[in-house]
Amino acid sequence: MLNIPNLLTYGRILAVPLLVGCFFIDGDDGHWYALSIFIVASITDFLDGFLARRMELQTSLGRMLDPIADKLLVAAALLMLAAIGTIAGYALFAAVIILSREILVSGLREFLAELRVSVPVSRLAKWKTAVQMVAICFLLAGPAGDKIFPYITLIGLIGIWMAAILTLYTGFDYFKTGIHHLMDERS
Repeated sequence: MLNIPNLLTYGRILAVPLLVGCFFIDGDDGHWYALSIFIVASITDFLDGFLARRMELQTSLGRMLDPIADKLLVAAALLMLAAIGTIAGYALFAAVIILSREILVSGLREFLAELRVSVPVSRLAKWKTAVQMVAICFLLAGPAGDKIFPYITLIGLIGIWMAAILTLYTGFDYFKTGIHHLMDERS
């Protein structure tokens, strides 16, 4: 329970309330703090899996908590960005697509786990995650970043739409696998 990969995952979970708290800091500092926390947490997402495999420290607890930590971090960031209006209007659809897919895939994975079916993460799903994380970073910098380079928020919004499109595609792949196993179960 207290190996390095699991500690990194716990840290990512603890980063969520810190990230949310940054949105209550007035001025540009809150954006920079939120961006810093999100970047560090995103790096731990990569590191915990890498170290778990490399050091042969994969645990059931880690396999369960890692995707939960990822979803909490992304959901908190998207919700707070919507709350402050960085994600607004039609861009809210992209955020809803991302959040909906995360919830649906989590439920699907739980169902498939009961059938003892493992659904590995595809290479495209990993790219989706990378695009999503980078887009969220740009959006977290938001108005503070726009003062340095005026297109930071726009780049983030384009990125979140790209992530949403990849989300639909990869979500459909998971759904297809789930339906296939559901039909096998009914037979």
